[in-house]
Amino acid sequence: MSRLAGPDLHRSIVAGTLAVAIGSLLTGPAWSAPPDIPFVMETFPMNDPDAPGKRNFIDFAELEYRFPLTPEDRMKITPDNLKELTQEQVDQIYARLPAGPIPDGIFLGGVFFPQGEEGYSRVGEVVGGIMGRGVTAISNRIERIATYVWKGKAFDRDNMALRNLIEDRVTLEAIIGDDVDAIETIEIERKGFLSIFAPTRTVWLLFPAKLHCGQSLLDSRRESIIIDYAYNDDLEGIFQENPDHWVNRKGLRIRDEIRMVRPGFYLGRAYINRAFILNFTLLNEEVAQAQEATFLAGGDVGADCWPDAEQISAAAD
Repeated sequence: MSRLAGPDLHRSIVAGTLAVAIGSLLTGPAWSAPPDIPFVMETFPMNDPDAPGKRNFIDFAELEYRFPLTPEDRMKITPDNLKELTQEQVDQIYARLPAGPIPDGIFLGGVFFPQGEEGYSRVGEVVGGIMGRGVTAISNRIERIATYVWKGKAFDRDNMALRNLIEDRVTLEAIIGDDVDAIETIEIERKGFLSIFAPTRTVWLLFPAKLHCGQSLLDSRRESIIIDYAYNDDLEGIFQENPDHWVNRKGLRIRDEIRMVRPGFYLGRAYINRAFILNFTLLNEEVAQAQEATFLAGGDVGADCWPDAEQISAAAD
């Protein structure tokens, strides 16, 4: 039985907040220098000289023509340093990426909300002033809690489906009650300081989705790998009505899309009812290490969607 309110939910929120606070103390502040790659805003103006107050959209085709990302450029990008970029810069990276191969296996994840200029979140930037700073602080807190609860995705390439890795049992019990015992769990590798004492952690497999290639909602020039929750109730054997229906067409209408930064590492965008909400990263270090040399040498690392960078190059030869 679902328990959406009351002392159990309150305790889960307190527990989640304490876990985030303790994690921050153990790991210290997360900061990484932004990747040293070209961005259009830093190189040539995009403003209309006849209308100085008008802000133009970036022409992704021109951006990619002038400043294509080389394999060496893409190796400079990490899940941590992406968080130091404004959303416009993240969008410019995403637009210059191929979809790559549809992943298979466990990919550990992280989330980060759209960032504006001068330390504001995108929403805080819109609000502005002291209130904008407050909104930014709230966004940062939500980001940390989301990172604590969501650990990534488990891809099943053969069946073109995935499930999300959710860690916090206390919150799950507060929300769906005793049904949590019926949810499948797996053990994944733990990262950070606590891995010294506990090398693995238990996560719940929830919120299944279908995988396919499709048009990006940001950049329609080439396809992205689409993570489609709309009809996840068709996925027999892995769909559980509560809470999996929250994300499908009857709930939040979530849709994700991802593109490959380099083998084993994907940059993603999450949408609710076609409105962009946040960025996320997915990383499988074993795949990354196994294919790094091939990738840097310009070899084939796989491509399932049309047209990927490798397919474009082949067509041009």
